[in-house]
Amino acid sequence: MTGEAAAFSWGRVWRAAYLPIMLTGAAVGAATPVAALRASELGADLRTAALIVALVGVGQLLGAVPSGALVARIGERATLVRAGALDAAALLVVVLAQDRWVLAAALLASGLASSAFFVARQGFMIDVLPPERLARGMSLLGGSMRVGFLLGPLVGAIAAHLWGTRGALAAAFVFSLGSVVLIATGPSLGRHDRGSGGPTPIGAVLRRHARTFLTVGTVALVIAGLRQSRSVLLPLWATFIGLDGARTSLAFVLAGIVEVAVVYPAGWLMDHRGRTVVAGALVAMVSTALVLLPAVGGFTGFALVASLVGIGNGLGSGILMTLGADAAPAADRAQFLGGWRLCGEAGNAAAPLVVTAVTAVASLSAAAWVLGGIGLVSLPWVVGVTRRLDARRHRAGAG
Repeated sequence: MTGEAAAFSWGRVWRAAYLPIMLTGAAVGAATPVAALRASELGADLRTAALIVALVGVGQLLGAVPSGALVARIGERATLVRAGALDAAALLVVVLAQDRWVLAAALLASGLASSAFFVARQGFMIDVLPPERLARGMSLLGGSMRVGFLLGPLVGAIAAHLWGTRGALAAAFVFSLGSVVLIATGPSLGRHDRGSGGPTPIGAVLRRHARTFLTVGTVALVIAGLRQSRSVLLPLWATFIGLDGARTSLAFVLAGIVEVAVVYPAGWLMDHRGRTVVAGALVAMVSTALVLLPAVGGFTGFALVASLVGIGNGLGSGILMTLGADAAPAADRAQFLGGWRLCGEAGNAAAPLVVTAVTAVASLSAAAWVLGGIGLVSLPWVVGVTRRLDARRHRAGAG
């Protein structure tokens, strides 16, 4: 641990990490609701607009592994600054674009920048946080992102009301620019030495740790997929049962409040009781909520199910970053985290595909049952793998 990490201060971490990540979340929150509308304004039909918006996720998936190689070569801080600058530039192009394919290219670039940003941020936090506070620090990082997700749409909605969709996208650009300015001008609390010689090729690192990716990585895939299902299934079900926009938004606000409220307790639990209890609770709660969703036919039931999902997601705030930190080797850590990021992004990509495929051949109810069933069947695996990871961490601490 560096001298800076030994003199740990939550205040310094807030300035260097939590505030920038909150602004990044706000940028995503402001841009996401209106990106498809902007594509439509530029002449895209509904299917093309959906494809254009999906390119953000494609960029995140494609950028995961190369991001690890980039961090290994130039370091966390330099990657954070460069990725933040690329994201801000991409969002500026989104604001100014007069062609839907220019818009598409900019959103793809934003997704690529996002992958690099989060791989670097995870490594930065591993350097900064003392082991006994690792989970709380990662949970607060996830919680800061969630606060941004709540702030961004609010500011974006006001900007869109005053200046149209480009106003909301301009707000996203300002948030993104603010994040990179804070990173570039703030303290660098992480590791500064990168070791002698060049970085290990990322393919070699991924092969060396293939067993970890096939065990702990599948846990990350399951958790990411279940969490992503909230963004896919819940809005569709609200539309299916006839809830208007105001009541749907209210349900999501209530769910967001309870989600943020349990962020710090979740980190405390992971630090003091282990990762297993939180990972198991997350999978059990979200899976149960998805299984119950088809029984919901009105606002009250929908709000309760959404809140149960929110509690599960709040408990899981930072869980993937924490598990990745636990599993990461001391050597070639950045390359490993790039592979780890790929596991989570694969889960994020899989959930919408499952919903689309099952709904096409059966129904939306069946899609909810399938995703919830996958989670419940995976629960013993999640608990078993995280329990072994906890035991390994405790042995390392005792040694």
